[in-house]
Amino acid sequence: MTKVPERVQPHAAVVYHPLKTDVAGLRSAVAAAEARAGWAPTRWYETEAVDRGTGAATRALEEGASVVLGSGGDGTIRAIAETLRSSGVPLGIVPQGTGNLLARNLGMPLGNLAEAAEAAFFGRNRAIDLGIATIVREPDAAGASEEDEHAFLVLAGMGLDARVIRATKSTLKKRVGWLAYVDAGVRTMVKDKPLEIHYSMDGSELKPLTVYTVMIGNCGLLPGGVLLIPDASPDDGLLDVVALRPLGPFSWLRIWNKIGWENGVLRKTKAGRRIIDLVNDTKNVSYLRAREYALAVASPEPIQLDGDDFGLAVKVRGRVDPGALVVRVLPTWQVPE
Repeated sequence: MTKVPERVQPHAAVVYHPLKTDVAGLRSAVAAAEARAGWAPTRWYETEAVDRGTGAATRALEEGASVVLGSGGDGTIRAIAETLRSSGVPLGIVPQGTGNLLARNLGMPLGNLAEAAEAAFFGRNRAIDLGIATIVREPDAAGASEEDEHAFLVLAGMGLDARVIRATKSTLKKRVGWLAYVDAGVRTMVKDKPLEIHYSMDGSELKPLTVYTVMIGNCGLLPGGVLLIPDASPDDGLLDVVALRPLGPFSWLRIWNKIGWENGVLRKTKAGRRIIDLVNDTKNVSYLRAREYALAVASPEPIQLDGDDFGLAVKVRGRVDPGALVVRVLPTWQVPE
């Protein structure tokens, strides 16, 4: 008689940042969802500072996890997503950080561990895009340039935003959260000059541009309900590029009017959208859409990916990787309008 092979129970993995995760609360929520799903015991992997979580996520994949719950801030989620790229293994998000950018852009409630576990074990799969950035460092004495490639989920940036993140005091961030970036932003705006860049989209010729900052977005919603990029979608196969430009006096007032008032208020109603169409759109904020991009600067500038400082770069080139990450979501989640 042919022996019927035993059915192997699936198991989940939790990759968690130990300093940001409510470990006891998460263990309880995962245990309850695991029991209802009838899965094998969940395996737990603590991240290490040296790699932001890629090593732990790699071990989870190698040991056959059916779903990986990523618990921590945006940097931890980004690192885990980079590891899960094109694997087909879904990511369950446990937002435990300052910004929680991807969770916000998926409409996920924050601070609800039971719902995060529910989504990981019982949610549906949603394929989203990843942004890919190849960071080119300043050449060494021999003329050789170091390059490294990383994925991002929400925003990559060069200019004011990257300088702000580099200048943000970690102690202040722990005390006041996202408001720490406001403190750093004010200090940076006062002393920093605009940035001269050369850019190319989808293989076009390099063009010069003066900016406060240039950001490549896979999603458009920031903390505080700030809608930076109204048309950005994490699964449209495109990246949205936004440049904040210093054109004349009161540039920052015009930029805030565009992002805070038009994007944040007027676009939410039909009447408001008609008002936007009737007025001259500010040129201080420029939007482009592309599948590939390239940026170059004359001297090394900070670069940030999903709110993490990735050092200094003289060039950044990249592309969108459509549908490269599978995330677990619940049908009740809705992005705020």
